[in-house]
Amino acid sequence: MEGPIGFSRASRVGNIIAVAGTAAIGPDGQTAGINNVYEQTRYCIEIMKKAIEEAGGSLQSVIRTRIMLVDMSSWKEAAKAHGEFFSDIRPACTFVEVKGFISKEWLVETEADCVLSEE
Repeated sequence: MEGPIGFSRASRVGNIIAVAGTAAIGPDGQTAGINNVYEQTRYCIEIMKKAIEEAGGSLQSVIRTRIMLVDMSSWKEAAKAHGEFFSDIRPACTFVEVKGFISKEWLVETEADCVLSEE
């Protein structure tokens, strides 16, 4: 959706990388993990990881994540997926409930901010 909307999945300025709201959209344009918050969250983080790496970072450079859910009662499923990637990195993390996303199939979106070490 980046092209038609006119945005970047990740934008880097100096040693800062910001990752836009990321939904579980597969290469075919279809939603991955239908009706499964855990699977959608994993997929979102995989997409973010790839974007961060393409911008010259790594998950270790992530200092903040945001997990946006349409139903806060599913936060533990999203947290489990988040922990699989970030339990050793431990970025600041916020979970927030939102009214909805572009597609009703999307149960979660994720965002991340990174700071690269200045070497």
